[in-house]
Amino acid sequence: MSASTTRLPEGRYGRSSDERADHKLRIAAVVLGALLVAMMGYFAWHYVAKNEISAEVITFEPQQDAVRVHLEVRKDAGASGYCTIRSQAENGAEVGRADFRFSGDATRIDKVVTLRTTSQGTTAELLGCHAD
Repeated sequence: MSASTTRLPEGRYGRSSDERADHKLRIAAVVLGALLVAMMGYFAWHYVAKNEISAEVITFEPQQDAVRVHLEVRKDAGASGYCTIRSQAENGAEVGRADFRFSGDATRIDKVVTLRTTSQGTTAELLGCHAD
């Protein structure tokens, strides 16, 4: 007597349900991956292209009740906005915070601003710049 097999011949009746499910999962993963890459690209472009004002602290000079801060601001021509600066004491407590406005047609502004503090500040930190 010979043993009969119940297995179907390979490739004769199409794919199995497991292969179809794997194919659908691959398609879903590719679509979701493409959407994720597109979203990351959009947010990166939005951050770079729409950020009209940026700045950096070049130097700062602590004084008894103020900190003199040399800022370099880069912005689009005609854009206006403000940059927020804060100062902290030696123990880490915030002793001063202020917004400094920038406007006009210049695209690069070097400006020395004075941040008044409640006690002697040891730092000058740029928290960020925002366009109006």
